[in-house]
Order: sequence, then C-alpha cells, then structure tokens
Amino acid sequence: MAADRVAAALLVLGNGLVPSPSGFTLSAGSLARVRAAVSHPYGERVVFSGGWEQARSGAAEPPPGCREADLMRAAAVGLGLDPAVVRVECRSRSTLENLLHVRADGLLDGLRLGPERPLGLVTHAWHLPRARYLAAKVLGLRGDALLDVPAAGRPGGGFFEYGIRAASRLCFLGVRDPDVLLRRERRMVAMMRRGV
Repeated sequence: MAADRVAAALLVLGNGLVPSPSGFTLSAGSLARVRAAVSHPYGERVVFSGGWEQARSGAAEPPPGCREADLMRAAAVGLGLDPAVVRVECRSRSTLENLLHVRADGLLDGLRLGPERPLGLVTHAWHLPRARYLAAKVLGLRGDALLDVPAAGRPGGGFFEYGIRAASRLCFLGVRDPDVLLRRERRMVAMMRRGV
C-alpha cells in the first residue's frame, strides 16, 4: 500500500511499558509507534490504544494518566501532535482487546471508514498481519479500508508472533461476538502458557 496515502484516522497499537525509576515508561517499540503516527498524514483523528498489560501478572493498577495509551498520547503531543484530534483507550491488555475496546468506546464512530478513507494501523511490520486480521474481524475493515503504517525498528515477533497469529486464526475462526472472542483468547493464552 502506498506510503503517501492519507488515513482518515490512525489507530496506534501499544507495544508495552518498561519499568523506570518513576514507575513505568513507554517501551522502545511503543515510542517508535508514536513517532510513526506523528509523522504519517491523517485526516481527522488519532487513537492510541494500550492499557496495562502488567495486569495479567497481577501488578497493581497504575496511577491515573499512567497507562500505556496515556503515555503514548503525552509523547505524541510532546512531538507536536494536536491534542484536539487525540482519543485514548486505556483498558486493553492485548491486540484483540485494543480493537474491541476502541469499537465499544466508539472512538472511530462517525468517520465513514472504507477504501477511500482508510484506517491507518500503526504498529510494527511483524505485527501488521495479525492486527489486520483482527481489525477485519472486530471492525469489519479489510483490504484497502486498512492502511499499513509500520513503525521503524528492528524486526521482531519471530516464532512467537507467527505462533500467536496462527493460533488466533484457528481460535477465532467464524467468531465475531466480542464476548466469545475474549473467552477464546483467554483460553488460547492459557494453553500457550502451559505449552499445550
């Protein structure tokens, strides 16, 4: 897809937080995604999506304003992004939850997204195939209605990303209901952790 296409909106998917002396800060991957969003042309809106992945391991809730999407928003505004166009989704712990919460919260409502007005998915190239698959499933956007906006950085994902992409396609086959998708994702993650 052409790098010079303008997205009607950008959806920036988080890539995690790392511990810092003051609590947590954006990972290098999340910061690369913020930079990609700030430098890519968009029409009306930029949505940052990322919550508190550490909740899966039982970590305490962060103070207000310190979830991943909040920190991405602050970094983007610091790089010159107009705060009036920004929306945030701060509850998610996975790519599937990113998309489900963005839809449930209406963060893309009113944009008339489609091939002429695509949604730009901002993430790393290794993550784009799974993000596109889930965006089709959750948002109903496919093909030219999605615009790849890859973040700079080293290749990543590797075997783990390939495995989770394949497992997602199998586990989510034929399912669109949000509750069923979430239940299946939790079972898939539990199985992968057990090495099944």
